[in-house]
Amino acid sequence: MIDSKIHVYFMPGMAASPEIFEHISLPKSKYEIHYLRWEIPEENETIESYAKKMAKRVIHNNVVLIGVSFGGVLVQEMSVFLNLKKLIIISSIKSREEMPRRMRVASKLKLYKVVPYKIVQNVEWLSKYAFGEFAKNKIALYKRYLSVNDKRYLRWALEHMVDWKPKNNKGVKIIHIHGERDTVFPYKKIKQQVIPVKKGSHAMIVTSYKWLNENLPKIIEAD
Repeated sequence: MIDSKIHVYFMPGMAASPEIFEHISLPKSKYEIHYLRWEIPEENETIESYAKKMAKRVIHNNVVLIGVSFGGVLVQEMSVFLNLKKLIIISSIKSREEMPRRMRVASKLKLYKVVPYKIVQNVEWLSKYAFGEFAKNKIALYKRYLSVNDKRYLRWALEHMVDWKPKNNKGVKIIHIHGERDTVFPYKKIKQQVIPVKKGSHAMIVTSYKWLNENLPKIIEAD
């Protein structure tokens, strides 16, 4: 039987579980959704090696690959090893020029090496990095969404986020969706090729899901 559905793979943001996509819905007659999960990296593993390993989790051809925040960085690395229908990043960056100054400074000074693990593991710190906000009335939600708290993973993710240098991804066009109120990756630094979302925050995968549910099919199916 010929599979006529479009397979869409979602990669969550740093330390996040696939539960962040719980409100995302695509027409089941056309699409089949798959969720990728963060795995604990090997000691001193490069992002290239990790991306190649994660690309093997994509078991269909000509898929739509969507990544959020640091997951958007990873799917760009994964695209080197895949033939894709579409590559979409949400609340992420596609160049070092789009990276906020504080991250470039952290990279230059290697500050991620001296951040105490207790701070990195702290839900409040992680939520501000992952969602750009922290609200005490949402702490149970943050704990459910930010479920990857392994020390090796968190240090690896921080290092490869701030040190990331994009590589040639075989000319795959990147479709970039970004909230105009993003405080982690400020919209004013997003230089080109971007679909803006008014009132969209860094947590727009959760807070602006209605916009995404309405527009993702159009974006996927556009030439």
